[in-house]
Amino acid sequence: MECPHCVADLDHCHGTLIVHTDEVVECSEPGCRDFDRVRHTFVVTCEEIDGDCHCTASLVEEYAQAS
Repeated sequence: MECPHCVADLDHCHGTLIVHTDEVVECSEPGCRDFDRVRHTFVVTCEEIDGDCHCTASLVEEYAQAS
């Protein structure tokens, strides 16, 4: 089975784009350098894949201090 985007010669990435709560993004595909959302079929937040991400822990701490 071939990727239809590869066959059509479209600029895309096979990795998953991970969006952190501080809007920093990273890709699961080694070597990916273009983190535009439209290049990635799969886009998730860090909370969806790992509840212990440093950015979500920071938000919980900020919320606790504000209360």
